[in-house]
Order: sequence, then structure tokens, then C-alpha cells
Amino acid sequence: MKKIKNEAELVTEALKVGASYAKARGVGEFENTDSAKEKITYLYRLLVHDKQIQALAKGQDSGVNMKHKLALWISRKLPEDHALLK
Repeated sequence: MKKIKNEAELVTEALKVGASYAKARGVGEFENTDSAKEKITYLYRLLVHDKQIQALAKGQDSGVNMKHKLALWISRKLPEDHALLK
């Protein structure tokens, strides 16, 4: 797994965009009391279910790998000139 520049910031952006995506789909909302781990897991599973990202191999679905997948997902959704991609 290759480290992505600004990965932590990309994950934060993915959670923001993912929250809007989940709400628009009508499948749920993130609450302020939800932990970051819960949000990451929920968003990862939702995107896999919707075939937006490919699922990790069995036994590889750790928090670190899920964060990496979310960072890759959002990096493809952002415009090329976005500040987080530079």
C-alpha cells in the first residue's frame, strides 16, 4: 500500500462528502456522537455495497486500510486542481 500525500486530510474530506452521499441516498446520517472509526467503517461498507469502491480482501479490512480506500475514492472525486491533491 503506497502512502498518499495528505491522506489524513483526504479521509476527513471523504467523511464530509460521504455523509452527504449517505444522507442523499436516505440510508442514514452521521451523528456528532459517532466515533471516527464508526463513520469510516460505515462509509467504507456503504461504498462497497454501492460498488463505488472494491472491497478489501478478507482479513485486510482494518481501519488503516479502510482509510486508505476512502482517501483513494475521494482523490478520484475531487477536481484535479484541488488543494489536497497538490
